[in-house]
Amino acid sequence: MTGFIDAEGSFGIYLRKSTGSKYGFEVKGMFQINLNKNDSVLLENIKLFFNNVGNIYEKKKSIIYTVESKKLLPVLIDHFEKYPLITQKRADYILFKQAVELIIRGEHLTPEGLDKVVAIKASMNRGLSIDLKAAFPGVIPVSRPLVDSEITPDPYWIAGFVDGEGCFRVNVQESSTNSLGFQVQLRFQITQHSRDKILMENLVKFLGCGKYYIHRDIEAGDYIVTKFSDIVEKILPFFNRYRLIGAKSKNYEDFCKVVELVATKAHLTHKGLEQIKKIKSGMNTKRI
Repeated sequence: MTGFIDAEGSFGIYLRKSTGSKYGFEVKGMFQINLNKNDSVLLENIKLFFNNVGNIYEKKKSIIYTVESKKLLPVLIDHFEKYPLITQKRADYILFKQAVELIIRGEHLTPEGLDKVVAIKASMNRGLSIDLKAAFPGVIPVSRPLVDSEITPDPYWIAGFVDGEGCFRVNVQESSTNSLGFQVQLRFQITQHSRDKILMENLVKFLGCGKYYIHRDIEAGDYIVTKFSDIVEKILPFFNRYRLIGAKSKNYEDFCKVVELVATKAHLTHKGLEQIKKIKSGMNTKRI
């Protein structure tokens, strides 16, 4: 659960102008997971995991789980205190917890407490909006907590994280060296913000394969495994033991089918290549 939320969860403090509030702002903490509608069952299970607190609603092609009641947020906080987040998202969680504690105590209903909440929000996620900066010009952001990046990932954390950020991909490319004119490449990939570089490099060590690459144009990096023997001997045994449970498990099942076809050299035949192309056509963003 923690691994999946490290990938897909968000912790936020929301301030909205309100004529009904004494100091002009409504304040609340909000935990949210926003997924494709294909993962509606997973989101329902997450809600059940957290004692059925919060709400699930649909928005266009997304399904969103939110918890925002100050009476219910402690249920989430109890979980993350027992099973800590390990990406840099943990810093946002720590600040979120501090703000929620202020809200639970009612301190946000005083000018001093409201300033404290705003100072915390200023160091979370994308910081303050232009309007909030104008409304609270004297607020100094709190220090952002440091997160230990040297933690060795737990295998169950990895499975959850991959359910959120992982990708099992089949590439079929033209090739002048192949008798059929095409070559098949299998790729397992995890993409994450470059601020988690050390954690991603630890995945290389933990799984014993693959490489980590930093993007030059955006603040992100990829953990990538393409060596076929590593996929067969390390990646598949890992996920056969530590199962994916979201919609991504369907992509993994298809990925395994292609691995089997490649392992038996079927990809070197017209029939096998067409099978692979058909499987590929229903994976990832093409899955209905």
